[in-house]
Formats: sequence, C-alpha cells, structure tokens
Amino acid sequence: MSAETLVPFDEAISRYDPVMGLEIHIELNTATKMFCGCPTEFGAEPNTQVCPVCLALPGALPVVNAKAVESAIRMGLALNCEIAEWCRFARKNYFYPDMPKNFQTSQYDEPIAFDGHVDVEVDGETYRIEIERAHMEEDTGKALHVGGSTGRIHGADFSLVDYNRAGIPLIEIVTRTIEVPAEKAPAVARAYVSYVRDLIGGLGVSDVRMDQGSLRADVNLSLKPKGSDVLGTRSETKNVNSFRSVERAVRYEISRHAGILDAGGKVVQETRHFQEDSGTTLPGREKSDADDYRYFPEPDLAPVSPSREWVEELRATLPEPPAVRRARLQADWGFSDLDMRDTIGAGALDLIVETVEAGTTPQAAKKWWLGEMARRANESGQDIDALGITPQQVAEIQALIDAGRINDKLARSVFDGVIAGEGTAEEVVVSRKLEVVSDDGALGAAVDRAIEADPDAAQKVRAGNLGVAGALIGAVMKEMRGQADAGRVRELILEKLTS
Repeated sequence: MSAETLVPFDEAISRYDPVMGLEIHIELNTATKMFCGCPTEFGAEPNTQVCPVCLALPGALPVVNAKAVESAIRMGLALNCEIAEWCRFARKNYFYPDMPKNFQTSQYDEPIAFDGHVDVEVDGETYRIEIERAHMEEDTGKALHVGGSTGRIHGADFSLVDYNRAGIPLIEIVTRTIEVPAEKAPAVARAYVSYVRDLIGGLGVSDVRMDQGSLRADVNLSLKPKGSDVLGTRSETKNVNSFRSVERAVRYEISRHAGILDAGGKVVQETRHFQEDSGTTLPGREKSDADDYRYFPEPDLAPVSPSREWVEELRATLPEPPAVRRARLQADWGFSDLDMRDTIGAGALDLIVETVEAGTTPQAAKKWWLGEMARRANESGQDIDALGITPQQVAEIQALIDAGRINDKLARSVFDGVIAGEGTAEEVVVSRKLEVVSDDGALGAAVDRAIEADPDAAQKVRAGNLGVAGALIGAVMKEMRGQADAGRVRELILEKLTS
C-alpha cells in the first residue's frame, strides 16, 4: 500500500479518532497597512501600494497601526478571550520569496488575546471550540507562477511577486486541539469557520471575503488509534478558501492519514495544498516547529499595553452575540427550529437577512436560498454565497413575482440570466421574453384549445369534479411555456365549463 492510498472515511473513523486544530487568518479592513501608511485597497495594480517599510528597505522603521490594535481587541472580546495588559511583537524567521523581510512580524507567546472559546452547533448538538490565542501579524506578498498547467511553481516558466499585500494587518485565530465524535469532525470544522466568519463580519473589522483571501483557514489534522491518548503527527492544509473545502479537506486528510498508518508508514509533518477541483491535497513543504522559527522580540516596535478602560469601552461596542441574534431572527421570522438549523447549516443566515432587508419576506427569502440556490450550490460544488447572485438581486426577482410579472417557474430562468451576467432581473425578463401572459384574449384561446384536446377532462369538470381542472391548466401552461397566469387560467376554465 502506497503512502497516498486512501481508506474510505467511514472505515477510517472506525479505527482512528481525528484530532484537529484550526487557524483562521483574517485580513483587517484598515485603511493602511499594519506598520506603514500604504493603502490596503484590494485589486490595485501590482507593486503600487508599497513603501520602504513594507519592502523592508534598510533604515525603514515600522509604526504600529492603532486601528488594527483596536480591531484585534474587539475580535478577542467577541471570541470570549482575555485581553493582555501587555504584549509585544516578535520576529518569525523563515524565507519565502514573497516576504521581503525574510521574517514575519508577528506575535507568538505574548499575544494580544488568549484563552477564549466559541460554541458551534451541528445537527442539533453544541460543541465548544477553545481558542488558544488571537494574535496580530502582517500578511506576506503574493507570488504568481506563470506557465505550466497547475498555477504552481512546479512546471512554471517564471514567477512574479506582487508586494501590495505585504504588510496588510492580519489577525490569526488559533484553536486548541479539537476532539469531537469522529463522524462529526468535518462538519464541526466547517461550522466553526462559518461561525467565525459571521462573528467577525458582524464586528465590521473585515469584509471576510474568502474568495478574495481576506479570510483563510489552515486545517491541522492528525489521527490516533481508538482508545489511545497519544497524538499522531499532524499535517497542515494551508489557505483553504471556502466552507465546503474546509469540510472536504478534513475528510480527505482523515482518509489519507489512515492509509499511511494502516500500511505501517509515518505521516510526514508538512504543509499541504488543497485542490478545489479534485478535493484532494498535495504536499507543500515540511512543517517547522515553533523553535525552528527562532522567535525573538521585535526590537523596532514598542510593546502594546491597552488600558483596562479602553478595553471596556471597546467591549461596549460589540454587537449582540451570534446565538442571541439567531434567536431574535428566528422569532422575528417565525422560523421553526428545523428551519433555522437548515438556514445555519447552509450558510444562508446573513444572505436571508440581507434579502429581507432588501424588501422580501423571510419566507420568500428562505424559499430561494434554501431551495433553488442550495440546489445550484450542491450541483456546482460551491458554497451558497459563491454562486454569483446577491441578496439584492434575489429580492428584485421576488418583487417581480409579487407584482405578477413572473411566476416561480419563470423566476428560475431569470436567475439563470442574472447569474450569467445578462443584466438586472428586469433586463433579463425583457430580453428573454419571460413575462407572464395575463391577456384574457390569448389565455382564452389557449383554454379553448385545451378543452377541445381533452373533452373527457372537460366533461368531468362540468360534472363538478373540479380537481380535474388541473390537467387542463397544465395543458395551457405547457402550450404557453409556463408564462401563463395559472390563477387566471383556472378562472377562465371554470367560467367556460361551469357557468
């Protein structure tokens, strides 16, 4: 058996227990970088948002971004952490070509926030995830490997480096070991990342866009034999950028580790790269331990010592806790416990909130996000918020339904057009000629043809069996490609056959 032989997930968890640790990196939405005044706008031309400090030119000295410290404290409080009365930065030494200093200014044993926890729910069960620390650091640049088929350095013709991202303020949230029932591990990992995304998004300190890299998750995983207390060697799957991928990465690594252990092999402590197309991971580099990074205090930055008064002032700015918010929304919307559980499980809570805020009823918003959008997400293998449709656009389509201009069936074609970039909902309805036909002349003629084509059904309706009218309505809707006003069609059929 080779080292990459996979053991089916259910078989793997019958013999091994997974142990996880999750690291979430969150880019803050400050106007400037962590240690200099360079702007942080996403998508600027490469290497246009740099200066001597973030390029680590000789003699350049860093200055801590006060807004980033404030955001870090608010995040720590939201994670139920203790806030340090005194902390400082350190140099984490390692080489990457996209890191101009050859070290990262970070925190390790003296973080700004520590000893926190959050509670996440999966299938009606609550699991407590303990937070070891949330610390401040800076992001690296971004390497682009040109040529080849994978987009990675292997096989590339050459590489380019964009340092715009170097120095962007980051908060890294590190959990303690997570041990939950083995079959729940992938779902708990997903639920935790989703919870943190919602929590931090509510604070307003980051846009938490996983598709743009402003929230990235690293999945550390090891296996231990059932009944053993000895932890196995871990792997670290880096920069996983969707909830679905977090879940898939956990499942894959459990199967991969089990294959290695079953064959009598040893798991290599290394970083892994998640492959979105296949749901697999590929090896990166052998993973260092903390001692290998040669941490030492950053000599160019003064320690950070937030006053207790300031911490309490920031605590007062926190929004309502997620559990309280969810209970309030459930009551306001009239959702059942199952409705709310499905909404949270699909990652659709904030999408429904924004759709309701755009003018749609909660029930209509739920219908589309948990029905049509969830179906599309499952078929395409995407997270529901990555489909290319916004809550505002969903609300616009529902408004057309409420106005009687389209029906639910036609709305699905409108979604197709909007997602394909054909314009607004209104423009798609016009260009695709999707508007409901409510003209009595056209509908009446179609009704006459349906009655003539199915005299038996017509006779049964005349005899008082109104349920059979559905067959005639269906015939009219089919002829008119679903664009007839079904309610008006029924009225016309009954007028013609029972008057």
